[in-house]
Amino acid sequence: MNQEHFDTLETRDPQQRERDLMARLPAQIAHAKANAPWFAESLREIDPAQITTRAALARLPVVRKHALIELQKQHRPFGGLVAARWGRLGRVFSSPGPIYEPEGRNPDYWRTARALFAAGFRAGDLVHNSFSYHMTPGAWILEGGALALGCTVFPGGVGQTEQQLQAMADLQPQGYVGTPSFLRILLDKADELGLKIPALTKALVSGEAFLPPVREAFAARGISGCQAYATADLGVIAYETPAREGLVADEEVILEIVRPGAGDPVPDGEVGEVVVTTFNTTYPLIRFGTGDLSAILPGISPCGRTNLRIKGWLGRADQTTKVKGMFVHPEQIAAVQKRHPEILRARLVVTNPDSSDAMTLRCEGGGDAATIADSLRELTKLRGAVEFVAPGTLPNDGKVVSDERKYD
Repeated sequence: MNQEHFDTLETRDPQQRERDLMARLPAQIAHAKANAPWFAESLREIDPAQITTRAALARLPVVRKHALIELQKQHRPFGGLVAARWGRLGRVFSSPGPIYEPEGRNPDYWRTARALFAAGFRAGDLVHNSFSYHMTPGAWILEGGALALGCTVFPGGVGQTEQQLQAMADLQPQGYVGTPSFLRILLDKADELGLKIPALTKALVSGEAFLPPVREAFAARGISGCQAYATADLGVIAYETPAREGLVADEEVILEIVRPGAGDPVPDGEVGEVVVTTFNTTYPLIRFGTGDLSAILPGISPCGRTNLRIKGWLGRADQTTKVKGMFVHPEQIAAVQKRHPEILRARLVVTNPDSSDAMTLRCEGGGDAATIADSLRELTKLRGAVEFVAPGTLPNDGKVVSDERKYD
């Protein structure tokens, strides 16, 4: 490592990077075919040795995030997509859906050290981790990278705001990882309690939009915040750098932007779905459709990193929506309605008043709002309000989850 970049891979000639990635691709496809049953079937007519260009890769099928729930129901526990058995896995997680995700035993399995370094984290830093350590992988994703980078981690988790603040005041961490909304809650509560955290100068946030007003509020407190785009399936996909111009793709993935609902790459600059091929041998995802929308940002970052850049998160290609770092699926809302047959129709509306995610389940019909809210929380792992509306009020557009957040 040097002072500016994590390693020399980040500053490679772009054409050399492309040659390197394409040279590695056939072996990864062969590995997936040989060890993951779903890929053995879906790629049975494919000769891995022939997949050496992006055009050839684009002819392979896309497996989409929203299909994982059904795939995993049919083939427990991982839908036939994982190329390792229990003894070779370090941990297994459960995200809402449920969707089960494996973690291999190699250090920095999720490849977050690079993103942390770009955000200013260095060996010797104390990092306060406020992602959840319970069942879901968020906290472990960031912890693995921090430990690999040489940092020490305080496992704050979620909730218990005053106890977390007391630990921060006592230990004086240099860095924070978690959602931006929870860091804002911590800082506001620190003001209320008269607690000082002057050592905190950097943050790597993820799980929700990092809106300009929140970023500016952190900067006013002397905290430089960067964002990482990561999923529990793929690890880090792209990350922000000090240039603040889009997100730079990770060095260990092949990133495509394709037409939503299809697999055809769109021209640079056009909005489409983020599709990723990873070189992870434990979970060898080939053309995994994240369901997220973004677009290629032309040119090379002023920070000197030469990999392609994306504009950031621009919405969802399907109705699956991320709220406070957790995915909410239409299937979960259907489960709430099935549990409460008095609900005739339901629609989950996601908003972000005051730059903080909120969700409201609008229901046609009757029932007890508190009981329905309890079911919503149990099934999604998130708190939400319940609002009753008159029959026929909800739009007849097939939407079960409506993301109505504003980002301007």
